Amino acid sequence: MLPALPDIMLEPLVRAGLLEDLGRGGDLTTSAVLKGTERVRVTLRCREKGVLAGLDLARLSFHLMDPSLLFERLKVEGAPLEPGDVVAVVEGSARSILTGERVGLNFLSHLSGIATATAQIVASMAGTKARLCCTRKTLPGLRAVQKYAVRAGGGISHRMGLDDAILIKDNHIALVGSVQEAVARARKAAGHMVKIEVEVDTPEQLQDVLAGEPVDAVLLDNMPVPMLRTCVEMIKGRLLTEASGGITPLTAAAIAGTGVDLLSVGWLTHSVKALDFGLDFEKTL
Repeated sequence: MLPALPDIMLEPLVRAGLLEDLGRGGDLTTSAVLKGTERVRVTLRCREKGVLAGLDLARLSFHLMDPSLLFERLKVEGAPLEPGDVVAVVEGSARSILTGERVGLNFLSHLSGIATATAQIVASMAGTKARLCCTRKTLPGLRAVQKYAVRAGGGISHRMGLDDAILIKDNHIALVGSVQEAVARARKAAGHMVKIEVEVDTPEQLQDVLAGEPVDAVLLDNMPVPMLRTCVEMIKGRLLTEASGGITPLTAAAIAGTGVDLLSVGWLTHSVKALDFGLDFEKTL
């Protein structure tokens, strides 16, 4: 079972979403149409096949509006979903529920979309040793929860931020002049707990890495499958290998089949399709 992120991390995100939605005058529609005394039971229902993530943010969207609302979780994070599955039941003030609905569904749909896409690629790589990871290509402010959703779908995280590890990319190498010089400077500056990874575009660049000071991992960027296989054979298991660039559900299996350790995919977090959820009225209490 995926450990939940603590509410103290989630609450600022949900609070910001509610404040944005409430604007300067609050929920004009609900305040005008309802008396304020109505009490209801509603369900959060998935409308398409997928994988669940983000239910705690949905819970907080209701509880921040009204702590007296009852929220019953029916599915765990990472659970497979079918159309019509109910993931939670909410009971209490109709006014509070309708006001918190959209923010909760937005988080739930977006994060479940990430988990669903992740799970699809992970399934396509079955039978290989490769693992799927996300990148720093996240929406501002949402990195922690987006990467959490990737884990819910069976993936893992690359760096959480620039301070996690050293990743020497092509621009660093161009500014320094050579792979060896960039690695030497990185090795001198890195603490004993900091790993070093180098991005390469060709087998020739990889040979420069292998001939220099030791590093921990190599990023094989935008390489066709035959070139990836060549580079994996050159490395002979001495370094962790990561493939990146242009990876889709259709290409992931072939890339994983080259023997790389990791496939990193940016679109999992920056442009994934949301999973459709709805809030359905059940009965008046």
